[in-house]
Amino acid sequence: MKNILIIGATSAIAEATARRFAQRRSRLYLLARNPERLAKLSKDLVVRGADVVGTAPLDVDRTDEHEHLIEAACEALQRVDVVLLAHGTLPDQRACEADAKETIRALSTNAIGTVSLLTHLANRLETQKGGVIAVITSVAGDRGRQSNYVYGSAKGMVSIFLQGLRNRLFRSGVRVIDIKPGFVDTPMTASFDKGLLWASPDTIARGIVRSIDHGNSTVYLPWFWRIIMSVIRVIPGPLFNKMKL
Repeated sequence: MKNILIIGATSAIAEATARRFAQRRSRLYLLARNPERLAKLSKDLVVRGADVVGTAPLDVDRTDEHEHLIEAACEALQRVDVVLLAHGTLPDQRACEADAKETIRALSTNAIGTVSLLTHLANRLETQKGGVIAVITSVAGDRGRQSNYVYGSAKGMVSIFLQGLRNRLFRSGVRVIDIKPGFVDTPMTASFDKGLLWASPDTIARGIVRSIDHGNSTVYLPWFWRIIMSVIRVIPGPLFNKMKL
């Protein structure tokens, strides 16, 4: 049995992952923006086998509340074995290009809020000398592309932050995992045309649990995105600038 904290728990990927943990009779604590959805999810996870499910509302943009909420969650679980950070928004790239305020808002939610939460979590797990911090970023953070570079830059910032955090926490026995999904069919991407490269939230959840179990540090989900992004990263700049990606 593991004690698991999930932040952004009502996202499609987080819900699918929580259901897999519930089947293992884990003790769960869930943080997300919407209290009603949290309550519904909590009941569902108990039915699926979760030993205990605690919840609390979280507004990621209110960074002044992060420390208190993290401390309350950790105290409720007593010891945190796994943290999964799964919150995020998909900003309108065109709106961000037209208005710097939109860009700043997107970066605040997808990068600054995450960094704030990670700082508090890292201090807590470093003190207990163990645990796993798993964070959902994105393949979009591997290289800036015109179609989503605001979102990608936020995820790229988090990935670099995780690299440093992994280096810092290694001696404390804390594992840090960067989870990079590709295209996932969720409510956040409902307006997108779907194709062969798209995966279901449950497919991603299966990969997340596997990576937590087996010690990977950077995980592309599904696996073929590692190959795709390796190619995209090495395209020469002059050629890359002519491409619509």
